[in-house]
Amino acid sequence: MSAILVWLLATFASGLALVWAWRFHREMMLSDEGTEPMKEIAESVRVGAAAYLNQQNKVVAIVFVVVTALLAVAALWLNVLSVFTPIAFLTGGLFSGLCGWFGMKTATQASSRTAAAVGESLDAGLRIAFRSGAVMGLTVVGMGLLYLCLWFAVLYYLVPLFGGEEARLSLRQISITMLTFGMGASAQALFARVGGGIFTKAADVGADLVGKVEQSLAEDSPRNPATIADNVGDNVGDVAGMGADLYESYTGSILAASALGVAAMSQDGLLAEGDDAVTAQLHAMLLPLAIAAVGIACSIAGVYAVKTGESLSQKSLLKALARGINRSSLLVSIGAVLLTMWLMPRIPGTMLFGIVPGIAVSVIVGLMAGWLIGWWTQRVTSDEYATTQHLAAQAETGPATIIIGGVADGMMSVWLPVVIVSAAMLLAFGFANGGNFNDISHFSLGLYGVGIAAVGMLSTLGITLATDAYGPIADNAGGNAEMAGLDPIIRERTDALDSLGNTTAATGKGFAIGSAALTALALLAAYIEGVRDGFDRWGRDVAVEVSGEGNFKINEHLLIEKTLDGTQTYLILPGGERTAQQQAAWQEIGARQSIADSVMRSIVADERVNVADASLQDFLHYFDTTLMNPRVLVGIFLGAMSAFVFCAMTMRSVGRAAEGMVIEVRRQFQENPGILDGSVTPDYQRPIEISTKAAQREMILPSLLGLLLPIAVGLLLGVGGVLGLLTGCLTSGFCLAVFMANSGGMWDNAKKYVEAGHHGGKGSVAHKAAVVGDTVGDPFKDTSGPSLNILIKLMSMVSVVVAGLIVRYSLVAYEIF
Repeated sequence: MSAILVWLLATFASGLALVWAWRFHREMMLSDEGTEPMKEIAESVRVGAAAYLNQQNKVVAIVFVVVTALLAVAALWLNVLSVFTPIAFLTGGLFSGLCGWFGMKTATQASSRTAAAVGESLDAGLRIAFRSGAVMGLTVVGMGLLYLCLWFAVLYYLVPLFGGEEARLSLRQISITMLTFGMGASAQALFARVGGGIFTKAADVGADLVGKVEQSLAEDSPRNPATIADNVGDNVGDVAGMGADLYESYTGSILAASALGVAAMSQDGLLAEGDDAVTAQLHAMLLPLAIAAVGIACSIAGVYAVKTGESLSQKSLLKALARGINRSSLLVSIGAVLLTMWLMPRIPGTMLFGIVPGIAVSVIVGLMAGWLIGWWTQRVTSDEYATTQHLAAQAETGPATIIIGGVADGMMSVWLPVVIVSAAMLLAFGFANGGNFNDISHFSLGLYGVGIAAVGMLSTLGITLATDAYGPIADNAGGNAEMAGLDPIIRERTDALDSLGNTTAATGKGFAIGSAALTALALLAAYIEGVRDGFDRWGRDVAVEVSGEGNFKINEHLLIEKTLDGTQTYLILPGGERTAQQQAAWQEIGARQSIADSVMRSIVADERVNVADASLQDFLHYFDTTLMNPRVLVGIFLGAMSAFVFCAMTMRSVGRAAEGMVIEVRRQFQENPGILDGSVTPDYQRPIEISTKAAQREMILPSLLGLLLPIAVGLLLGVGGVLGLLTGCLTSGFCLAVFMANSGGMWDNAKKYVEAGHHGGKGSVAHKAAVVGDTVGDPFKDTSGPSLNILIKLMSMVSVVVAGLIVRYSLVAYEIF
């Protein structure tokens, strides 16, 4: 009965999110769009953004068809993953892409309306921009939760209904099957983030270097040929890309936590006497869905708390946004306590005050970690604080000093997010399992706490993503006001909203990166569940190939026991004491051959562990996942390397695309001198075409790195190598992503600080140096940095999906290496 209620709650909440997204969209569409020039400019941006996304989707569709075909081969021929995975891969990518598309369509409609509303009051402009951003946030959480609810209903209710009881999947099988469903969303997110990031930064660099530095044009001047392309880029990169990114984070965190919950409740000796293990597994699996459902309602309540006065101070505007986020977080914290008291079993040693499961605090820990990362990001990137103000002062001595300062400040800003995430992991782990850090039976419960902390951090995504998507809308509103020649006070107000948007965008990126760290750790633990499933599938396939009953050897470290009741697969743990004679007798038995009872009793009886009952520590011991294992160490190095190679590839891509953009803008100024005096209208379409073609061409290789590297490393180095790869990518990628996102945000707001009249203001030497710093920071904060968190999760998801393939077909499995 509880399962039905939770499923109905989650499905209703997903529908509620989509209904409210539609309401906010309709409210925005009914507002005034402005003057005719404002409408024409907005329409140009809409057409350019739609054309780019259509072209991107054609390229992505080809990749998805190829990957789906490969997954179908792996599922139907090799039997290393669920038959549902190819379909789920497609649907996951489709839902992710739709979230970005809906968000982009809303953002391109909202920019001119925000500019028009600012003429009425600052609060009116903030309300339209923020609620339009909330359309993206609520669409992401609504479609993400709906996607998971639909697949759970298919696997849990419809499969046995139409296939009979023999087709019924266990909860562990359902959780592992659904865990693989996040790969489609991850792949779509990486293409959207990388492609959109390359587009927007190529246009931005061309517009800034030629228009602002060389020709001293104003920001978003209609005389700059790259202006429209720049505004299009804000929508396809920062809106559509971020939407796909956080859709993937949201669903991935829920799926990982659900899989860990089932694994945790499967441990012997964990539950109190009389508790039903299957019910506990089901409730632990559904708790993340319930928390997400409550988070949606709380996010909607928080959106209505965002209001401001007419002060252009960044502190007052930040306070207005913080009011909404804080309300949502408080309500989710209360809801998490009530939900855990309802669903979680009373596990001895983990209860607080005898009534509240410790897992409730793990949810709150995740929420607090997200809030703290957001607070820290504001402190280091907002021009209201000393860090960015000091960086702006360094612009007075030229581009070199502001670039050096931005790199140094960005590196320094990494320390606190690392401490926050590390503390969150330990606290979530400890509260979930009652502080039993050394108790093996409680270890999986602690990991479940880390997974549920990631769900907690993302539970208010409906409003936190709104603060991020709001930024590009405010930026485009400023561009619209400048190009349409509106009153200077309008531009002044949109600049205040835009500067706030830079900070909230940096906060959103920090939030996404922090959630990626917690989610990736949960996926790292959930990867072992994928490995368990891979062994189980391998054992059942071997059982079909051998005749008779008894024990059969698969390889030196794996065997099966085949009886009338079914097949059990056993790991043979290393380290057992054998004599030379016993070892020789064991090696004489070939693959697929029967093992005599005498050999079983004398050689492997005490060394074997049933795969179904093996603990996480058993698997780690089996694969020797210590730093002294060269496979693991090499995997760690490759993982750390992948983050830097990925950034190099995406930065080079932006550089090559920007080079073409700079040449084109210079060409237009040289061939049509009338552009600069306003007598000739620039060719806005050509820069859009250049960015579009460059983005499609350049996004393929970085994306393939995330898709192919885990498979290549797994086939060569086995499961231990993959665990090392994911660890190296997580640790180095997290630090690198925070550094790049914060440096870029600092440079951007330092430029805004100078443009506000400090250090000589617009047109000064300091301003030109700040523009160069901002240009360097553009690919940092909008291409490479935010794409890294997707790389981390995509590699984790790919590893989970291909776990069965690696278990069975790696060089380690063949005992070659």
